[in-house]
Amino acid sequence: MKPSELTSIIARLSAQNVPIFVWGAPGIGKSSIVKQIAKDRNIGFIDLRLSLMDPTDLKGIPFYDKESHTALWAPPAFLPREGEGILFLDELNTAPPSVQASAYQLILDRAVGEYSLPDGWAIVAAGNREGDRGVTYRMASPLANRFVHLEMEVDLEDWRMWGYKSGLDERIIAYIGYKNEHLFMFDPKSEVKSFATPRSWEYVDAILKSSLEPSLLLDAIAGAVGKEVAVGFLSFAKVAAKLPDIENILACGEGAYSDEVDVLHAISTGLVSGYLQDQSEERLENLVRYLLELKPEFSVMCMQDLQRSGVRAEHAKSFEAWVKRFSYLLA
Repeated sequence: MKPSELTSIIARLSAQNVPIFVWGAPGIGKSSIVKQIAKDRNIGFIDLRLSLMDPTDLKGIPFYDKESHTALWAPPAFLPREGEGILFLDELNTAPPSVQASAYQLILDRAVGEYSLPDGWAIVAAGNREGDRGVTYRMASPLANRFVHLEMEVDLEDWRMWGYKSGLDERIIAYIGYKNEHLFMFDPKSEVKSFATPRSWEYVDAILKSSLEPSLLLDAIAGAVGKEVAVGFLSFAKVAAKLPDIENILACGEGAYSDEVDVLHAISTGLVSGYLQDQSEERLENLVRYLLELKPEFSVMCMQDLQRSGVRAEHAKSFEAWVKRFSYLLA
């Protein structure tokens, strides 16, 4: 299922303390989604990388209690003691069976050793699929049966909306709109170390914002998404550098047009990104006026992106004219 659907399900089920396991290929944002849900609900979030733990890390260390003459377990400090939140067990199926066994007790009984998970805390786990060539251990059936299993897939439109909201470099959003297949290029049979995923495009965004010397950009970006994709992106970025002045279009509603597909992708994305950064009635009116003359499919795509981002354009003076002009594409 796509990330927006997954987010809705996890948000509701975690509020009911239903244990959830999220499956998906590496680099598609499984942990980011769970962390964002906790942030949106203003609750705690603890990320435990079980593949890095020993069984005693969850259960705690035994010590002798003089009063009861028994051995007790000292619970680890990183487990929550109060409040509400999400306990995220990342890479659960990459953890050794002995660690999974400790996690099983925590998931099954919401307790392990002397420790009990507070009622306000939900358990969400995640892991890569067994066919993704990661180091994984098959989950025991009793453990698997304790979860609601959900599989996450990459979705282009969800990712683009996330990119706008997160302030991702607009050239990246435009390039993926132009080359959809370059959003996610993971091949479990390939030996290539660098490949394009939603996570690696975040690295590209950081590289572009690092003020790195232009002569080093290709190698740096290739290290994140691979040489072929890096060459394609930088070639596209050169085209984007020759675009009409986006701010001038938003300021006065006028600017040059183009018939070239790559340029149109860059213009459309630049307009949406530029408006979202500085929203006003005047800029919206200027944007809609410009869209009246933009190539139809890109004009509609631009308006749809605005609507998905929460912008209501119906009150703009030119909106009615825009609807009449492109009604045949809206049916």
